[in-house]
Amino acid sequence: MDLRFVAEQCVSLVADQFSQQLDWSLDSLTVLDDVCSRLLADGPLPEARLDLWWKLVGAYTGEVLVHAYGGAWSEDSGTPAVVIKGHTAMPFTIAHRVLTAEPYKSLASFGRVFPALIARTEQQ
Repeated sequence: MDLRFVAEQCVSLVADQFSQQLDWSLDSLTVLDDVCSRLLADGPLPEARLDLWWKLVGAYTGEVLVHAYGGAWSEDSGTPAVVIKGHTAMPFTIAHRVLTAEPYKSLASFGRVFPALIARTEQQ
């Protein structure tokens, strides 16, 4: 799967359907959190729609991490992951949790945790 292409499709679909701009920044994950909330406003997503948005949101979130922290795509147990200075980020896992309305889950918070993780590792 070409994850950059899928992420670009996320940008296009969010612009077309929600009139929101995603600019590949960490701050844009807040915008995507809002889009996910709007998607869930009428209840859980049907399976096909959940699968589509899971791919789009996961790929976009991963691409943001790659660009923000100099990460690289990898694979963890068959699922695309992003490795950032020795830490493995699972953008598709957080995307699923957000899109299934798991409490206290946020793409923006997920994206912003890595500087603290990296600093903590460097202190040890």
